[in-house]
Amino acid sequence: MYKVRVVLDTKEDVIRTLVFNEAKSLEDLHFDIAKSFGFNGQEMASFYRTDEDWNQGEEIPLFNMAEAGEEVSMATCILKETLPTINDKLIYVYDFLQMWTFYVEIVEQSNEDVAESKIILTVGEIPDEAPEKEFKADISDDLDDLDDDFPSFENIDDFDF
Repeated sequence: MYKVRVVLDTKEDVIRTLVFNEAKSLEDLHFDIAKSFGFNGQEMASFYRTDEDWNQGEEIPLFNMAEAGEEVSMATCILKETLPTINDKLIYVYDFLQMWTFYVEIVEQSNEDVAESKIILTVGEIPDEAPEKEFKADISDDLDDLDDDFPSFENIDDFDF
């Protein structure tokens, strides 16, 4: 049994704690998280591996997008293999148009058998709209120097193909 704490990235505390069978997939966790926050689970979503400081890493998408079918997806990731120890974390993004962002953390493990997942703690109400996200990029201040490295042209006809 895994006890999973899910925190919505908002100013107000919006938290759900779920009890979950460790043999279930991340796809099952996706649907349970969506349901616990009042969503239908029909929007695109992804989990992202993260470190202790919540820095976003490798994506685990809802569906396998690879042509060969060998890429990782939520259906192929088992909870106990993806998050093997207490305090392991994931970032969960639901609905890429709204960008609902959640922090998911394993807070307890036991050998207890759980047939169905269930919500054991609910704190706060989900807001009517997803919080605004601020996207930042590390852009060098040396962008003005790039013009010196590339020849300028006024017309595509100036190039000999």
